[in-house]
Amino acid sequence: MSRKNYTSLTELTLLGLAGTLELQIILFLLFLVIYTLTVLGNLGMVLLIRTESRLHTPMYFFLANLSLVDVCYSSTITPKMLVDLLSEKKTISFAGCFLQMYFFIALATTECILFGLMAYDRYVAICNPLLYSLIMSRTICWKMAVGAFTAGLLNSMVNTSYVSSLPYCGSNVIHHFFCDSPPLFRLSCSDTRLNETIFSTFAGVNMVGTLLVILTSYSYILISIFQMHSVEGRRKAFSTCASHLTAIILFYATSIYTYLRPSSSYSLDQDKVASVFYTVVIPMLNPLIYSLRNKEVKKALWNVIARKRIPSFL
Repeated sequence: MSRKNYTSLTELTLLGLAGTLELQIILFLLFLVIYTLTVLGNLGMVLLIRTESRLHTPMYFFLANLSLVDVCYSSTITPKMLVDLLSEKKTISFAGCFLQMYFFIALATTECILFGLMAYDRYVAICNPLLYSLIMSRTICWKMAVGAFTAGLLNSMVNTSYVSSLPYCGSNVIHHFFCDSPPLFRLSCSDTRLNETIFSTFAGVNMVGTLLVILTSYSYILISIFQMHSVEGRRKAFSTCASHLTAIILFYATSIYTYLRPSSSYSLDQDKVASVFYTVVIPMLNPLIYSLRNKEVKKALWNVIARKRIPSFL
């Protein structure tokens, strides 16, 4: 059979999350609420950081970028999933599938790098406070952010190009609710072991590399915190880092489980559940984690609310 016949698929079918109509309606309403909170929460965080001068620091600069990535990240997956939950024909074009995959990988990679940059920022702030303004200058922060987005786009370009170039034939049913590499590999007519190894290598370098930066940074941070003589200083340092660590644990636990576990233990149903967490739930939780556990964000939010209320009493 020729390669032309192999790649004759024009559209793919996404099985989605649920089989019964009742469960699909329940999931639609649940994910609609989650997606609405995700967009409002993350865009609200970006606007808050932009309008409040006290939040114009490197830490919140990276947090604003993370919130922007979370909005785009969730919007790459969730709207299509919501449409499919209420549709009988859950199809996506061949080109649309790989376009979704491209933006998903690019944004996921960028998010990992941003987590690493945020950990490095906390390391410099706590371990080298006198050099903080020099090391984390506005110019350097912009270069780091641009570098994170560029690395994400390039990594996704490489991964998407070799997955889309595989020969596809036979079944066009993807056992997932979005276009991801593991279920797409199972639709290919060729031996994909080398491709899966390459994909796992890229994912491993990204996730493990940024995780090493995070663990190294927080190791030095913990040493510095325990060496502090001020109880108030320790409390403030722990409070600042707690929200970041919570977000990191949630994101990396589900991502590593999905992409770095042995292929022999791969389970479609378990993978769907894990994917829901890092594509739908976690982008909603990030602004809540950073606002509820951060006094500076809460104070800035109350200042904005107070400014809105004052004119109404004048």
